[in-house]
Amino acid sequence: MRIDILSLFPDSLNGFLAQSIVRQAQKKKSLSLKIWNFREFALDRHATVDDTPYGGGAGMVLRVEPVVACLEAISREIGKEISSPDANIILTAADGDVYNQRLALELASLDHLVILCGHYKGFDERVSHFSHRKICVGDYVLSGGELPALVIVDSIARLLPGVVSDFDSINSDSHWDGLLGAPCYTRPEEFRGLKVPEVLLSGNHKAIEEFRFSEAYRRTAACRPELLEKKKLNKTQKKLLNKNGLIT
Repeated sequence: MRIDILSLFPDSLNGFLAQSIVRQAQKKKSLSLKIWNFREFALDRHATVDDTPYGGGAGMVLRVEPVVACLEAISREIGKEISSPDANIILTAADGDVYNQRLALELASLDHLVILCGHYKGFDERVSHFSHRKICVGDYVLSGGELPALVIVDSIARLLPGVVSDFDSINSDSHWDGLLGAPCYTRPEEFRGLKVPEVLLSGNHKAIEEFRFSEAYRRTAACRPELLEKKKLNKTQKKLLNKNGLIT
């Protein structure tokens, strides 16, 4: 998979993208990353990428020309048009689809993504004409689109084939099956009177699996009950949850 990131501050991305799972994905050649500073595609000698908004108002707006010129440079490099309506160009924006695990899985199945990192008051609205979709990572304000871009890249990288050697560690993650993750424990068995649940020490794999599912459901009901609205339970799961008093 290839991911291109357009940013005015590439140095803010480099450190993270050279670490941990993302580094592993690149090392295994499951992921190819390239960062583009679209300031290099500005039209004037001052490398201007922003301007005052038409109609007045505070703040500055990112111009459309440098962004599109950068996208066209990517097209030339890969020998393929990427600015068509069905291209996989992502614009990080407050009015985008809220990012979640389902969307991460969808994006991880693609061959190529381009992520545009906004700044200031955002992009000239005409930039959206050259993007495929908008994504929002939450209802809060950030200084720029670099952090959302890193969130997207990291969530995708760990889903690529062969990147995480123990895939069971992924399919037991929070949100993988619509629930938050079950509580986890490791050594020591007791710390200052706090004990590991006995079932986890029993060696009974069926009982452990049932415990983890029940606790994941309990945690989700307590912390993120809205997630349960879309969770479909089979008969065995319903019976188990009913037995533990979690549903009726």
